[in-house]
Amino acid sequence: MRLTFPCLLFSFTTVFSGWSHAGDTTPDRQLQRWQAQAPAAASAGRGRDFFVTKAQHNWSCATCHNAPPNVAGEHAKTKKRIRPMAPAFNDQAFTNERKADKWFRRNCNDVVGRECSAQEKADVLAYLLSVR
Repeated sequence: MRLTFPCLLFSFTTVFSGWSHAGDTTPDRQLQRWQAQAPAAASAGRGRDFFVTKAQHNWSCATCHNAPPNVAGEHAKTKKRIRPMAPAFNDQAFTNERKADKWFRRNCNDVVGRECSAQEKADVLAYLLSVR
């Protein structure tokens, strides 16, 4: 049986499509993606304020992720260890688009009771990128 190039390409793409989300982006590209959807330029100051302001359940992002987010945190309920959120201290932070979207959705729902806007995501990531 002889496979043609288009057939091989389809087979390769089908078999390995699950790998496309592992390390598929960078924190800077994530910021650009959310910035493109936001009505204003990302602000590290607004991101820091959002990160430390307590909301629903008297939680903030910093409740589990620490402020500044340059050290490991701990989930408030489960006590599960959480790697530092600042990309300068965690080389895997914001390098997977699907995971970043999933965790922003879950964590924003826990902290503010809704999904975060693209502006809020851009601001928070601008803050996290500023932490050195």
